[in-house]
Amino acid sequence: MSDRIFSNLMREIKAGRFAFTGELEPEKTTNLHELIEGAKVMKDAVVAANVTDNPQSMAYMSSLVASYSVQKESGLEMVYQLRCSDRNRIALISDLLGAGHLGIRNILALTGDHTALGDTPEAKPVFDLDSGQLCYLIRKMVDEGTDLNGNEIHDPPKYHVGVAGNPNCVPMEAEILKIGRKIQAGAEFVQTQVIYDIELAKKFIKEIERYKTPVLIGIFPMKSYGVAKYFDQYIPGVSVPKEILENMKAVKKSNMEKKEKKQKYAEINFEFFVPFIRELMKNTKAAGVHVMAVAWEPIVVQLIKRARGE
Repeated sequence: MSDRIFSNLMREIKAGRFAFTGELEPEKTTNLHELIEGAKVMKDAVVAANVTDNPQSMAYMSSLVASYSVQKESGLEMVYQLRCSDRNRIALISDLLGAGHLGIRNILALTGDHTALGDTPEAKPVFDLDSGQLCYLIRKMVDEGTDLNGNEIHDPPKYHVGVAGNPNCVPMEAEILKIGRKIQAGAEFVQTQVIYDIELAKKFIKEIERYKTPVLIGIFPMKSYGVAKYFDQYIPGVSVPKEILENMKAVKKSNMEKKEKKQKYAEINFEFFVPFIRELMKNTKAAGVHVMAVAWEPIVVQLIKRARGE
């Protein structure tokens, strides 16, 4: 694997600076104005932002197109999410070559959700490759200038590849070994699913240390009680702390004005996540935090500033 650095994200990580990344979600639209403006809001707080690829198998705008356009218009570096559930290896190679031409410098390789979960359940799932095999393909393209069959690539692409990890898995050891396989295949960094248990996050980071690969812990500031309740009930492996749920429920039932409720929800998130992030910064070897506050970019900026003590 090459030691070359192609992206701001990897430069930040390699320099030992605690990195923050955000997340953007292109939806069922042809208009990226809101994503571009959101990226501009986060630009000075995060080093890069992920662009989701048909999350939960919802048929949304191409993550490649969104990654390029938002990066170009906002100046913020993107992490292009690419999943295998919709594409065979020919389509994956085609999109990866396109990403190289468009100046994408980070890719998050994902297996992806089954198509039956999304808004077009009749679609046939592909899964020609999984995320580990996709990592291997990407490293072959970048490091050797060939595809999986050894076919030469003229002007090979230049980007870094990361993978997802889930600290909430039981048993955790199975997930650690799974991530180890992806790292062996070429993954250069790990971004985790949402986690609220700081001790579990610390244990996960400790276990990953054996692979000497940077980990960014995923957090999810919740916009409302409804969002928090949904996450707690329907996202596998995620358990929102009861105290947060109770506090947000109290806000929902209160007579406060809408604007006041929004600020109160934000404060509940600050009270929980600022100490959470600071603990990761001070007492773990975490490389950073991935803040998944889709369509709530101002809180990303405020949260990071507070965690840094600014």
